[in-house]
Amino acid sequence: MKIAVGSDHGGIHLKNHIREYLKAKGIEVVDCGTYTEESVDYPDYAAKVCQAVNDGEAERGILICGTGIGVSIAANKINGIRAALCGDVFSAQMSREHNNANILCMGERVIGLSLAEMITDTWLKSEFAGGRHLRRIDKITAMEAMR
Repeated sequence: MKIAVGSDHGGIHLKNHIREYLKAKGIEVVDCGTYTEESVDYPDYAAKVCQAVNDGEAERGILICGTGIGVSIAANKINGIRAALCGDVFSAQMSREHNNANILCMGERVIGLSLAEMITDTWLKSEFAGGRHLRRIDKITAMEAMR
């Protein structure tokens, strides 16, 4: 599995932690930045991670900012992306099983490292359930044409 990760300055510490956490598990990581604590604009990094997923450079992506809200809003503006802001393990599981989320968003200022690891693990191991949920995903995909 290959995961693209990205953050703004408000999420850089958690991004770096998750990047190393994934690498330690043998997961290949594409780090889309940012690389310093200098103030940057989160939509730029959301776009980079989403591009990596849409282009097939990575299977899924993880985005982090201070709260996770900004990156999730930005990511969901991009066709083909289903970004889910998760602050608990159950939401991470459901975002994959019911929504087939391909981007996980988290907030560095909202959750701790251990919880972020548990959310990430659950999100990575959970699979899309299909069935009635596929019909709903298809409707979301059709809505992208309304933009």
